[in-house]
Amino acid sequence: MSDLPEIRIGTAEREHALEALTQHFSDGRLTVTEFDERSGQIAAATTRGQLDTVFSDLPSLTPSTPSKVAPEPEDADREKTWRNTVMAVIPFVALALFFVVPIDNSWLFFLLIPATAAILFGGKDGRRGRGSC
Repeated sequence: MSDLPEIRIGTAEREHALEALTQHFSDGRLTVTEFDERSGQIAAATTRGQLDTVFSDLPSLTPSTPSKVAPEPEDADREKTWRNTVMAVIPFVALALFFVVPIDNSWLFFLLIPATAAILFGGKDGRRGRGSC
């Protein structure tokens, strides 16, 4: 019965529709203007029929094909976790240094945040790219 056009929808249905619209946009089926207009229609939709009209001229999405990228090894996951943890802590370190270290221009400690991101995540796949092709 959820296929009836006058059935009211909730936030979850709107979010799912917006994800599908984003996929159509990334696949090149929509222009930026069309995407903006249809996103607004999705946000304002209150029934299933209103959502269906947004997608009336678009093909149905098929499940994405399996990725051709090889799964990353477990070590890479650990390395990403470590990097993400460091990035989560750095703003607090910069804030503590700002208040604790009595120097002029202590605001410069906040430059640690982008500098750390560049060091940890810079280069191809977060590595410096030395010797790799």
